Order: sequence, then structure tokens, then C-alpha cells
Amino acid sequence: MAEVAAPVEQLGLADAADAIALWQDNGLTRPWNAPQADFTRAVEGPASAVLGIRDGGALVGTVMVGHDGHRGWVYYLAVELGRHRQGLGARLMRAAEAWIVDHGGVKLQLMVRADNEAASGFYTAIGYEQQAVTVLGRRLAEG
Repeated sequence: MAEVAAPVEQLGLADAADAIALWQDNGLTRPWNAPQADFTRAVEGPASAVLGIRDGGALVGTVMVGHDGHRGWVYYLAVELGRHRQGLGARLMRAAEAWIVDHGGVKLQLMVRADNEAASGFYTAIGYEQQAVTVLGRRLAEG
């Protein structure tokens, strides 16, 4: 398959269905999270975005990015099945890093589910390191 030369772009509400399909195909959605609400909050929020790569008009990769004024966070990195290991994920992560720096962030963090060895291996291969932190959480609302 030929390399995708299209630039990484910021997505809008009209891209939601295609982005969510990629997330579902890559096993990123969970029943307790509403991906449509996540997408909408990200593209409408002042401190977040969803970035994507297209090939011939078709959305083939996404990454959700946001920041809290200091740290940037990444979610929903997804590449069309059959296109993994072609550099698209790394391009999206570099675009996410640039977005965070452009918005004043100095560090990028992300969470990987403990059983997702493939994702952990990918992030390690592109220069990310496991951090000595414990992530705690509490659900405050549905969606």
C-alpha cells in the first residue's frame, strides 16, 4: 500500500461517524463511554481537538488531543485496520505533540490499558516511557 502523503488536519463535527468507526474497529470504545459525546466535546472545546489523516478523502487515522494548560493528553489514537505499521500512528502522535506545544503544553501524557501490550510497544518504540504514577479515577456522570 502506498504511503499516505496527506497532511494531518483538524477534524470537525461532520467527521464524527468516520472517526468513531475507526475507534470501534481498533477496540478503543467502551460501553460506559459515549464516543459521540467524546468527539463532540473535543472538537467544540477550547482546549482540545481531534486530528486526522485522510487518504483519497477517506479518514484513515485519528488522535484526540487536549491540554490543561501544562500537560497535554492523547486519546483515541486509531489507524485503519490493514494500515498499521505504515507510520500513520507515529505521524499522528508527532502532530499531537506539535498541537500541545502550540497550545502552551510542556509534557504529553497518555494512558494505555494494562492488557494492551501492542499499544505499549508502539508508544515505547516512538520514544514514550512508562511513568511512575498511579492513575486514580471516579465516574462523575454518564457519557
